[in-house]
This record gives sequence, structure tokens and C-alpha cells, in this order.
Amino acid sequence: MGEAKEEERTTYPLPPPTHTPPPPPGTDSLSLKFQILKPPSPTTTPIPQFLSTHHPSSIRAILCSGYIPIDAPIITSLPNLGCVVTTSAGLNHIDLAECRRRGVVVAKAGGVFSVDVADYAVGLLIDVLRRISAGDRYVRSGRWGRKGRGEYFPLGSKLRGKKVGLVGLGNIGSEIAKRLEAFGCIISYNSRRRKPGVSYSYYPNICDLASDSDVLVVACPLTDETRHIINEDILSALGKDSIVINIGRGALVDEKELAWCLIQGEIGGAGLDVFENEPSVPKELFLMENVYCLLIMQIIPQNPFEDLFDLSIANLEAFFAGQPLLTPVKCD
Repeated sequence: MGEAKEEERTTYPLPPPTHTPPPPPGTDSLSLKFQILKPPSPTTTPIPQFLSTHHPSSIRAILCSGYIPIDAPIITSLPNLGCVVTTSAGLNHIDLAECRRRGVVVAKAGGVFSVDVADYAVGLLIDVLRRISAGDRYVRSGRWGRKGRGEYFPLGSKLRGKKVGLVGLGNIGSEIAKRLEAFGCIISYNSRRRKPGVSYSYYPNICDLASDSDVLVVACPLTDETRHIINEDILSALGKDSIVINIGRGALVDEKELAWCLIQGEIGGAGLDVFENEPSVPKELFLMENVYCLLIMQIIPQNPFEDLFDLSIANLEAFFAGQPLLTPVKCD
């Protein structure tokens, strides 16, 4: 590692796991603006151990993905840490309470992924309702040509006119709502408080929202309060033909209860691209044709990474210049 360009501009990117996409073009330009300390894989050397031997007092900022926790031990091991910039939309990997206590500011990905996640969520919903992937598997398996016209393939359901309940109406939830309005869906939502200027029906109680919805789309942040927010009570409130779509975080849904309700026919189907213990997926979900299990990375096309990279750089530059962050997080 060469000489520090400016000690106060030292930043600390945490390595993504091997299954994450490659960094965007131009990542090397980070080293033109900041001195970069690149720790090894956490499986080789624990991050706190690595930091303790690499001048922890010189580190002013962390640049991280959503896969490695920025917890209290890491934060407290860096006495001069002032900023954490994450490239993820979620924040459950960052100890926000410790950041608040230490006066560390946090920046997130903002709305970089919102449009793409919304497109994907609507596509996933259409897939579940119209049984598109199931039809593909049916044809590939050769069942179409068996016994005359083939084995019975259950028909799907239309999207138009469906009552859709959104659990969370942030950037992503709002974009999903816009798209579903174009399909003639009736939109309702739940959030911590009513959104000013929003015409959709507001339900302060999720159980009431579920009981009045054909589709429940989970798009809220994962916190201690929202963990397993979709539980037995909520699933029971949904009808037998209802659909659950989760594009938030896996732990927002109680997977055991979800699997049980699907097996018992208490709900009609589910579309999931996040799971509580990724990459482990409950085996029961694989046994059902009305459950669609996808990769979270399918949400993101290649081009948004350039925008995300530029935003991350801009947040770091703002921090080191003593300016407000572009996409700040409230740590309260």
C-alpha cells in the first residue's frame, strides 16, 4: 500500500462475497480520490483482527455492501470513523444505534434500485398469477403431450382489478404502486404513518390490510420491529386465493408459517426473491408449483451499478468536504 494521499480521506471498503456481481467500470478511480484499505475475505481473517493491525485510527469512512455486518465491534474499533456508505437499499446490516451513539453519519443507495426493483416485483407477481414459469416447466417436462392433450395444467388468474396491499410505501413501494395502477389494481398500504399527499387507502393495522387484499407485497425495511411482520395472523387474514410477494428482506416473513399456509392451501401462492437464511431455502417451498423462488441479484441489471458507484463516490466526497450527504439515513 502506497503513502497516504490524505489521512483524513482514508476509506474502508468491505469485500463482497464471491457471488456478488463484479464492481462497475471505473471502480479503480476510487484510489485516485481516497486511500483504500482492502481487507481480505472475512473467512480468512476476521475484520476486527485485520483492522487492529492496520492503523485503525486513520480510517475515517467505510464503503460496504449489504452482505457484511457493520456492527458495534467494528464501529468501536475505529476511533475516528465518521461515515458509513452502503451500496445496498437495505440497512439491517448496519448497527444504526451504535452509529447514532458515536455520531457516525450513514448514506444509503437511495433510489438507484427503486425502478428496477419495482419492475421486477410486478413481473414476479404476474409470473405467480399467470403461472408463466410453471407453464415453462410443464412444457419442458414433456407433460403437455401425455395422455391425449396432456395432463391438466391449472389456469392462472388475471392481475387487472386485484386489490393489492403494500407493506411499506417508500421509494420502492411507491414505484410498485404506480405500475400496478396501470394494470387497474386497487392499491392500499401500511406504513409507520400515513403518507401525506397519497390517495391510496391507508391501513395502520397490517392484519386489516391483509384481510382486504388479494395480493400482499412486502417492501418495507427489516428492523427489530418488522422481523416476521408477516406471521401466522397476517397469513390467516389473507384469503385462499391470495398471493404473497416478498422483495424486501427474507426475515420479514415467517417462512415456517408461510410454508405451512401454502401446504394447507390457506393462501394461493408466493413469489420470493429473499430468504431468511440465504442461500438456504426451506425445502418445503421447492415442492409446490405455486411458489416461485428467485435470486435477489436478478433484480439488478448491469447499468445501475455505474449510477450506484457515482452516488457512493459523491457521498464520500461530501463527507470529506464537510458537506451534507446526498442520501443520508436517519439513525434514530
